[in-house]
Amino acid sequence: MSIKQLPSIEKLLARLDLAQTQQLLQDLVAKHPELLEEIDQYIGLMTNPSFSKEHFFVRQTTLDPSSLRQQVRQIIRDAVRFWEEGYEDDPISEELLNIVQFAIDFNERGESKSALAILEVITSTCVENWDDVADYGADNEEIVQELNEAWCEVILTAELTSKEKVDLKIKLESWQDEWDADFGLALEALHQGWHYPPLIRVLQGDITQQGAWEGEAPEYADDLALIRLKILERQERYQEYLYLAKAEGQTQQYLTMLGHLGRVEEATEAAQTQMISMDTAFALAKTLKDQGALPQALDIAHKGLQLPGSYQYELGNWTSDLAIELGNHPLALSAKKAAFKSRPSFEDYRRIESLAGENWTNVKTELLTVLYTHGGWGIEEAKVDIFLYEGLIDDAIATVAELSSYYSTIIRKVMDAAIPHNPDWVIANARRRAETIMDAGKSEQYFHAIDWLKKVRAAYLAAGRQSDWSTYRAKLMQAHARKHKLMVLFKQPDMD
Repeated sequence: MSIKQLPSIEKLLARLDLAQTQQLLQDLVAKHPELLEEIDQYIGLMTNPSFSKEHFFVRQTTLDPSSLRQQVRQIIRDAVRFWEEGYEDDPISEELLNIVQFAIDFNERGESKSALAILEVITSTCVENWDDVADYGADNEEIVQELNEAWCEVILTAELTSKEKVDLKIKLESWQDEWDADFGLALEALHQGWHYPPLIRVLQGDITQQGAWEGEAPEYADDLALIRLKILERQERYQEYLYLAKAEGQTQQYLTMLGHLGRVEEATEAAQTQMISMDTAFALAKTLKDQGALPQALDIAHKGLQLPGSYQYELGNWTSDLAIELGNHPLALSAKKAAFKSRPSFEDYRRIESLAGENWTNVKTELLTVLYTHGGWGIEEAKVDIFLYEGLIDDAIATVAELSSYYSTIIRKVMDAAIPHNPDWVIANARRRAETIMDAGKSEQYFHAIDWLKKVRAAYLAAGRQSDWSTYRAKLMQAHARKHKLMVLFKQPDMD
């Protein structure tokens, strides 16, 4: 069965004029009368100058939870229809996660009760209807994770009565069983609230190796700590934030909050012993820069480049730019080289050349060694551009010789440079690629074969072998004489 890609709604509607669009709506309402009320509501809001999609959604979820329940059901029904019709996209996760985000938005505006109601509708409706999509292989892991975290945040923000806590606990445990889900984080938040004795001690500044736990911390301890920190920051409870971040080993949050509070000296001093990752260093450096502490930000960033992490390219370039701003050109060069080592590019190569000045010869050798030994993928274009810039034609040839024709742009770039240097390689490589296409008989690809053959021709002519080209061309035309589309292409003036 062939798999169809579903066009976006924008692309579909762009193909219709006004009359066709009106006819489409009329036909849809005829088939689905329930849409009429929703269209009426949309039109009423869209003619209001203060209209926004978010306003529409807020109004619906606040005044009519049944509308939200219907929307969730419709998302699931649409998914079934899409998969039955052969579409490969996942229409569920993004749509449902968008609705979960509305609950979080409500919560952050102080409307926790509404947020709880929205989450209950989403969760219960998914549980009741998930079997419909489970048969098609739908996985609930992503949506469960987002719901789990959203429930946790809202629970820790809302002021729940004892009865509400008991009722919600029963519901969460029931949903877990029915949906094969894990709401452990939300249940722990419901159990602890903000009155859990170890947590209270931590928030008062009594920090021990146990952190905010009585016994061994569970797997979701970091997730719970980060959600609590988010709430504390929103409530401007900064000292409690620092205590909890320190107790729970959330070093990045601890250091950056010190920076946000303007406690620059304290942040940089703590970083000397607590900063163990490049990611943390980058976050702290950016925070210090925002505070106007540029020398301290540069020092932290420089130290971060020596630590393990996943931001070497971004941090290297950021550090280099800041070093230039502060007039520290040696550090700017060093940081730029660190970025290049992580992700080589021709643009950065030229920038390093400018920064290196009289020391370029030695630096160039270092950078070329990086290219020769770099084991990552996705840098073929950088290698080609740099090798060709330096006149290293054989290295450029070695880079592209065995690449698939998917990389045709850079392969042809190398061939153009290699024609006067190594025409035999161009002839052999381009012939192989062209003959593969022609032998396969895929007429829609013939123009690619001709593009390769033009490189063959150029190399033959550059080598003074016109007769060899003519002989080869005649041989191909004889072998593929019945491929009329190909023969037309062969008769182009620049194929003689």
